[in-house]
Amino acid sequence: MSALFSPIKLRGLSLKNRIMVSPMCQYSADDGVATDWHFTHINSLALSGAAMFCIEATHVEAIGRITPGCLGLYSDACEAALKPILHAVRKHSSTAVAMQLAHAGRKASSARPWDGGQLIPLGEGGWQTVAPSAVPIKESEAAPVALDAAGMKRIREAFVDSARRAMRLGIDAIELHGAHGYLMHEFLSPISNRRTDEYGGSLQNRMRFPLEVYDAVRSVVPADKPVGMRVSSTDWVEGGWDLAQTIEFCKALKARGLDWVDASSGGVSPLQKIPLGPGYQVQFAEAIRRETGLPTIAVGLITEAQQAEEIVASGKADMIALGRAFLYDPRWGWHAAAELGGEVEAPPQYWRSQPSTQKALFGKTTFGAR
Repeated sequence: MSALFSPIKLRGLSLKNRIMVSPMCQYSADDGVATDWHFTHINSLALSGAAMFCIEATHVEAIGRITPGCLGLYSDACEAALKPILHAVRKHSSTAVAMQLAHAGRKASSARPWDGGQLIPLGEGGWQTVAPSAVPIKESEAAPVALDAAGMKRIREAFVDSARRAMRLGIDAIELHGAHGYLMHEFLSPISNRRTDEYGGSLQNRMRFPLEVYDAVRSVVPADKPVGMRVSSTDWVEGGWDLAQTIEFCKALKARGLDWVDASSGGVSPLQKIPLGPGYQVQFAEAIRRETGLPTIAVGLITEAQQAEEIVASGKADMIALGRAFLYDPRWGWHAAAELGGEVEAPPQYWRSQPSTQKALFGKTTFGAR
């Protein structure tokens, strides 16, 4: 039996395989509001064969968006726009739907990637960014405003409000974005956190705000629904956030009931030196799983079915998440199941698509027609 296509349970959520579609920013929202593009994108990948689809980084306040085109869940309009999309998913797919809640911190107010991706000045449609400390990403850029107690309280409450909206929408699981140089990662990393109060300095202090956000969100998510977190396991910069600190952070999250760790890396500094290669981040998922006992999701240049199977079968991670691979091949889960002898669910309209040389990929062997 394929390990990748074996079931797994996260709290009350039962998944039929170990594949998740990673949250992937589409930069296609209108003031945080989902558009027709999101309807097409989400409904397409809900039929990918993955047991769980995670909606892209969904921002908890308008100034927390990475770009003007990023998705939000901070208003009634944002919430209303997602309802018909999720209704269509539920009608045609049995995949679980997670949502990644995020705040970009000092990396907000940026142009879309295809427009250069750089900080948008205030006079050109940008907005004032916030961060743990008034330290810009690049010396040439305007500095963010250091958050005071009132600002941190506002953001914690924004995460709670967005989590409540997600629950009203029927979202099955929440992933908090604590990676890639965004706000919670900015608090964790000594590169971006230069505070001298109880939120800066020592590891315990730097972990304080992300742990407060987790506790606040967990308190409003029903007990049977899982909450995970994406982390940057290392900054890939000397003197920055590293795997040892990540493990301590994950131990603190485990004590609070965290359900999974999505182990990524990098994003806080342009000085990072990342040794890219197939599965280059799997080592982090493996180490976190070994040292904490938490379920982990491996990410990063995982593209082949046998590669994914080996990661799960060898115990390096409990699940795998793919992003670009699903954009390139929206039926990656089907093709992996065919290669590994697994089985996926598909709507009956697609049952006839299975090549006659394959075994019962969809659990169906016939398709009657007059």
